[in-house]
Amino acid sequence: MLDVFMLSRIQFAANITFHILFPTITIALCWLLLFFKLRYNRTGDDAWLKAYRFWVKIFALSFALGVVSGITMSFQFGTNWPGYMETVGNIAGPLLGYEVLTAFFLEATFLGIMLYGSKRVSNRVHTLATALVAVGTSMSAFWILSLNSWMQTPAGFEMRDGVAYPVDWWAIIFNPSMPYRVGHMLLASGLTASFFVAGVSAYRRLKGDHSREVTLSLKTAVYLAALLIPLQIFMGDMHGLNTLEHQPAKIAAMEGVWHTEKGAPLQLFALPNEKTQTNDFSIAIPRGASWILTHSGDGEIRGLNEFAGEHPPVAPVFWAFRVMVGIGLLMLLMSWVNSWQLWRRGEPSKFWLTGLVAMTFSGWVATVAGWYVTEIGRQPFMVYGVVKTADLVTTTPAAHVLFTAIAYVLVYVGLIIAFLHTLFYLARKAVKNAVKDLDPEMTGGKA
Repeated sequence: MLDVFMLSRIQFAANITFHILFPTITIALCWLLLFFKLRYNRTGDDAWLKAYRFWVKIFALSFALGVVSGITMSFQFGTNWPGYMETVGNIAGPLLGYEVLTAFFLEATFLGIMLYGSKRVSNRVHTLATALVAVGTSMSAFWILSLNSWMQTPAGFEMRDGVAYPVDWWAIIFNPSMPYRVGHMLLASGLTASFFVAGVSAYRRLKGDHSREVTLSLKTAVYLAALLIPLQIFMGDMHGLNTLEHQPAKIAAMEGVWHTEKGAPLQLFALPNEKTQTNDFSIAIPRGASWILTHSGDGEIRGLNEFAGEHPPVAPVFWAFRVMVGIGLLMLLMSWVNSWQLWRRGEPSKFWLTGLVAMTFSGWVATVAGWYVTEIGRQPFMVYGVVKTADLVTTTPAAHVLFTAIAYVLVYVGLIIAFLHTLFYLARKAVKNAVKDLDPEMTGGKA
């Protein structure tokens, strides 16, 4: 029987896994919507406006699910982890408050104009509302990631009687890992939204929608992905070097380095074995990890043996990292090949369009895997090196947490099914409308 500590961790993991899916879309999708709107304003081409109107519906749906799941997640700070706010509430509370005051209110205020005001306000005001919602989503991400980064690399505070008190808000907000984490997450959102838009657009094209709206959406998304993925690889490398400096135990788990060594190999495949502290069935590149992390084949990487009792579970971090990297390499391949075909042929082949459809939710997979690396890799600490997760858990009976965890999961499964059904319903409906517009026989002889 799982104890209240593990059940609380499972429940929170389920909540944040579901929640992060939707901000990862909306942060960047709103900027794509602004691009569509600005292109329409500049060219007068109705195809850009049609693309805006299609994707703004999906943005609204994603935004709503993100808000709802975010609220239930914040409740769990009090219900499952009361010690968290008691210990670091002087820092976490204001940062969460700044997110609401400077970002969420901005999003919520202008979202209504963005969704329903196109015929009630001037085009300039409607475009401004879209821009402000885009700014609001990015500001919201900034504050949340600033808090999460502080939990990973805490700075600018002092402990008094077991409670954290801020002494330097600049150091708290702009803590050592914040720039890399914010950059990495914003690029991840850009890639998630790009493949999301590209996948749905490819789906519509394969279903027979040859409208200019789909062509423009597809090109925009594929070209954006091709631009962002090299930047993400570079940012990921910088983020890894920062993690090596501040969270060496996490890096050791990511790379499966059990004992401190120079010239550590890069494990392409292995089954980490915590009992024997070895990597079973290892396929590795000699000195590869040292080259990547220290830029020297003889560079030293600290092993998990130096963090006995204070390192994360190895297998989940090890495999989540490889899933994230593997998806990133697939994104590089898919975006560049499809960009080449769009440039040379004007349209990808059926094979590569089908590949884009298969990659529609690849950003979700990579983002969730990355967050697992981040959050599981921080264990056993809630705030790295300051307070352990087990010390902050609720005293609520385990049976109560089990019941709510099951309820959360069932609701989330239902919501994700409903989201996917609605998404592809809207796509199929758009295909039917486009075919009607393009088929003279269905429009009374008017093409």
